Amino acid sequence: MSALCGHFGRCGGCTYQDRSEEDYRALKRDLVLRALSRHGLGDVEVAPLVAVPPGTRRRCVFKLARREGAVLIGFHARATHDIVDMRECRVLTPELLALVPRLRALMAEVLREGETAELHATEADNGFDLALRWKRGPTTALVARLAAWAGSSRVARITAGNDILVELAAPSLRIGPANVRLPPGAFLQPTRAGEDYLQSRVAEALSGAKSVADLFAGCGTFALTLARQAKVHAVELEDAMREALAAAARATSGLKPVRTEKRDLFQVPLSARELAAFDGVVLDPPRAGATAQIAQLAVSRVGRIAYVSCNADSFARDARVLAKAGYGMSPVIPVDQFLWSEHIELVASFTRR
Repeated sequence: MSALCGHFGRCGGCTYQDRSEEDYRALKRDLVLRALSRHGLGDVEVAPLVAVPPGTRRRCVFKLARREGAVLIGFHARATHDIVDMRECRVLTPELLALVPRLRALMAEVLREGETAELHATEADNGFDLALRWKRGPTTALVARLAAWAGSSRVARITAGNDILVELAAPSLRIGPANVRLPPGAFLQPTRAGEDYLQSRVAEALSGAKSVADLFAGCGTFALTLARQAKVHAVELEDAMREALAAAARATSGLKPVRTEKRDLFQVPLSARELAAFDGVVLDPPRAGATAQIAQLAVSRVGRIAYVSCNADSFARDARVLAKAGYGMSPVIPVDQFLWSEHIELVASFTRR
């Protein structure tokens, strides 16, 4: 194992960086094994951990504060709200890490003594997309300073709440064959490598499907790749993400038809009758899982389901419902997108027997 990050032991971002490679892989895989066992699926096979390289996380939330004249930027210390002032990080992309000293210099001018803020940062293909969360309203002088800084720092956009303060370019990201213009606050997989792997597993699970429903579709992580082989009905509640997906699909040649629908799948899941129109389904719900939608899938005749999750426990709960309804389950594949933390991404497929 390489030398530990100098912040290890204080920063709450990494818990297991001091483990040997073998122990670490076993520990991450065991997170999934234990979740499955808790829900009566102890006999389900769990594949070896799929590693995502260090230095590839493309989005994060920086904590900011000004204390006694000094600007602190980083993540919370373990079990406290103290900020560990970031000087290195083995998780973030080099470009995102290199933004930190530039942010520190900017905030030395902008933050007031005692003031705190959060900065949600995403590395898009054409620059950084930054979203400030603080209790201050914009002023002409502040916006001018942010715009000047953005122009010299490869920052495409800065927002604060619902306000776009600076937009030098619409942040965009390549998803499969499409170029997606990201709305503020868009959900993305944490790493490009992890996203590529999940897309390949989902495409494999739904290979041959002619009509696919993408549930909790976001900006099209799976819809835009699956549309190369199947018609896609993408369901997403958030208007901005759904519209970004639809615009990207319209602008991309060679795709099968992509339809979008606004729906709260927690309150109004696709019914078994509606699901009859599809021979494949992919879902990637929030951490809470998809209890209502899984109940409808369980009584549907959908032939194949690909399930992507960032919460092993809610996944195991939902998987048990599908298994009891007669779906056969593939080996569960842990994907280590949350490096050295207590979290794990995973993907599995289900086939109607």
